[in-house]
This record gives sequence, C-alpha cells and structure tokens, in this order.
Amino acid sequence: MRRLLTLSAAALALTASLASAEDIKVGVTPGEHAEIMEEVAKLAEPKGLNIEVIEFSDYVVPNQALADGDLNANSFQHVPYLENQIKDRGFPLSVVAKTITTPMGVYSAKLKSLDALADGASVAIPNDPTNGGRALLLLQDNGLLTLKEGTGLTPSPLDIADNPRNLKFLELDAAQLPRALEDADAAIINTNFALAAGLSPKDDAIAMEKADSPYANVIVVRAGDEGQPWVKQLVEVYHSPEIKAFIDTKYEGAVITAW
Repeated sequence: MRRLLTLSAAALALTASLASAEDIKVGVTPGEHAEIMEEVAKLAEPKGLNIEVIEFSDYVVPNQALADGDLNANSFQHVPYLENQIKDRGFPLSVVAKTITTPMGVYSAKLKSLDALADGASVAIPNDPTNGGRALLLLQDNGLLTLKEGTGLTPSPLDIADNPRNLKFLELDAAQLPRALEDADAAIINTNFALAAGLSPKDDAIAMEKADSPYANVIVVRAGDEGQPWVKQLVEVYHSPEIKAFIDTKYEGAVITAW
C-alpha cells in the first residue's frame, strides 16, 4: 500500500509540474542570437519553461511583434538601438537582462587592411540610425573620418566633418550587407549577419570594434511583464554556466558574454 501511495504522489507531482509549465515565444535574429536561444530553450524545458524560438530577418519587426503581443520577449538588439526604436515608435518595451556583445567588424573581398581603402572607395553600412552610427564610429576610431562633435552614438553620413579619403557610403539593410561585399570595397557588418553568411570575425574581419563598446545586447519584454516568473526563469537559464560555456566554446571570442 505504501508503494502505491508513493507512486501516486509522484504522479501528482508530475501532473502539477506539467500543469504549471509556461509557454513563451522569443523573437531573435539569425546567427548567434538564434543559436544561443535554442540552447537556452533546451535547458529551460526541464525546468517547466517551454520556449518557442522565432527568427526574424530584420531588426524592426521583432520589436513591433513584441509590442503587439505576438511575442513574449525578444533577444537580438543592443540598448542604443532599442532606445531609438522606443523614441521613434513609442514601443512600451523594457530591458530585463544583458546577453552578449557582438563586436561589429569591417569586411572586404578586395582588401587586406583598412589602410588599403583608396580615395573614393565605397563602404556599405547598416541603414538603421543606431547601427549605421556604430559603423561610422568604428571608422572614426580607425582614423578614416572625423564626426562632428555632439553626435553621440547615432551619427549619420551627414554628421561627417572630415572625410579625407572621400569614402562613399552605401546604406543598406543590415541583413543584406554580406552580399554587398561583391560590389563595395568594404562592408561593416554586425556579427550575427557575418556569422550567418559564413564569415569569421576572428579570421575575416580587417578591423573590429573595441571590447569596451557600449553595445551589449539585451533581453526585452513588454513594460509591465518585468516581474513575471517566466522572465526570471528565462534570465536565470540564459545566465547559467552552461550557456556561458556554450558561447565561449562555439564562438571563440567572436561573441562575448555581457553579464
């Protein structure tokens, strides 16, 4: 009789656990954000958190989908980009945790170094204000141009004060930048899209962002959801030693944990 009672208690505990399982949808972009979140989903499932990972090919739709309630969270963007989206579109979104830093890199199919950029060379950069500005700041850090004072983290080509090599800028959707390598002399590409295109930031980039960049990526939820139990679970699993080890091993320094 005692054995039957024990088995019954175990069955009840399992039923209760299944009943309390939470189903959430998390939006990501292709590459490391998607790959890491898939690992998070594997670790979270036994803990009662079922994560459906949904990939988006651009940077605008994941915030709109989250604001509209089609997602519970997203994990693909850094704070300057989010702040710009909130300012421009009024999204009621909130940061709950840092995730990774993905240093932006300069790539070229024609050149071996930035010093080889000729007068009038074409450089492809992201067409969104935050990542486009980030690309220009990278060029400034490497002495290729000077930006006007006070432009902050979101300068545009109109904010260039000095362009001694007369660089010409092609502003493209971030996901299309790897393709621009066929035509442009160089392209400044976010790591997730570089990795998705088979580029190695470590081996292929001719210049990289500094490690102390302010562009740490974050997990974002709708304002008001910050205290939900699933948010705490999601962050705890993402920040676990297992996920850090996965990132360190898989990306070999091209992606850096930011927590």
